[in-house]
Amino acid sequence: MTEQSGQTVVLTGAAGGMGRAITKALLESGRRVVLVDRDAKALQELAATAGDAVLPIQLDISDAKAVDGLPDAIPGHFKPVEILINNAGHDIGGRTRFDIGSADDWSNIIQTNLIGLMRVTRAILPGMIQRNAGHVVNISSINAVRIVPDMAAYSTSKAGVHMFTETLRGELAETAIRVTELQPGLTRTNIILTRYRGDTRKEKDYFDQFRMALEPADIARSIIFALDQPPHVQIAEMMILPVNRY
Repeated sequence: MTEQSGQTVVLTGAAGGMGRAITKALLESGRRVVLVDRDAKALQELAATAGDAVLPIQLDISDAKAVDGLPDAIPGHFKPVEILINNAGHDIGGRTRFDIGSADDWSNIIQTNLIGLMRVTRAILPGMIQRNAGHVVNISSINAVRIVPDMAAYSTSKAGVHMFTETLRGELAETAIRVTELQPGLTRTNIILTRYRGDTRKEKDYFDQFRMALEPADIARSIIFALDQPPHVQIAEMMILPVNRY
């Protein structure tokens, strides 16, 4: 048994491509996972493969009331929550010039990627502060710190995640709670397919522009690296890129 065995992790966006890879890595490390996702069918399919070490909770993180009730929805045998991984996010309607894209699309991206992430953190963090122990991992993007045309809403949401993470780390500096931000580059997940609302041709054309991309397992492995550091070590920020990007 390792020191990390038995830790409980709350993982948002658990049923997507990135979430599934992270779930697999967490379970292999001996941790238990509260799987949070808005897609009930995909969530149950994932949970069915993982046994008693997972707990599925269907929840849309843009639903404020549902998020506020998240701690109460976690049963006692899955508490305390030692780790929160904010992975949920989307770019539906994205890769479109700002003045052409839908204002509702832009608003929905911000509501999920930034406001939803902040709400989930607000729901889980008080328990960590009470115990003076825990780890918050926020998955932002290379877009948080680099300009990518036609991605104004998505990049703004991820830049917000970046600054929120930095500020949260500062606010918790006198505690034992660790705060980590991951900034993945191009990764082969279903975020591109959902961006184009299921248009597989557009998804293929998008990835065909690039010589290579990261795989979800690359991000999952990086998260485990950050989690497995000694308690006095905090991986504050990690940028992960394919070797042909800069």
